[in-house]
Amino acid sequence: MKNLALLALFGVGLVAVSTLLGGKPAAIGGVVALLAQLWAVALLKPKMRAPNPEFMARWLGGIGIRFLGVGIVLIASRTVPALLAYVGVLLPLLFLETRFLR
Repeated sequence: MKNLALLALFGVGLVAVSTLLGGKPAAIGGVVALLAQLWAVALLKPKMRAPNPEFMARWLGGIGIRFLGVGIVLIASRTVPALLAYVGVLLPLLFLETRFLR
C-alpha cells in the first residue's frame, strides 16, 4: 500500500507540472493517465507471484486499462495538450512501475 501511495504522489507531481505547461486539457490527460496507471498496478500487484497464465491475464488487463485511458482522453478532450500530458505522465510512471510492484 505504501508503494502505491508513493506512485500516486509522484503522479500527482507529474500532473501538476503538465497542468502548468498545458492548462485544463493537460490536466485532464494527466489525471486520466494517473488513474489508469494506479488501476493497472493495483490490478497486477496481487498476482505478481502467480502462475504465468494468471499473471499474464492481469498484465494484459493493465494494458487494456491504459488503452481505455487513451480513448477517454480522446473523447473527453480531443486536444493535443491532453494527449501529450497523457503520454508525459504515463511514460515516467510506466518506467517506475517495476520499483513499485515489489
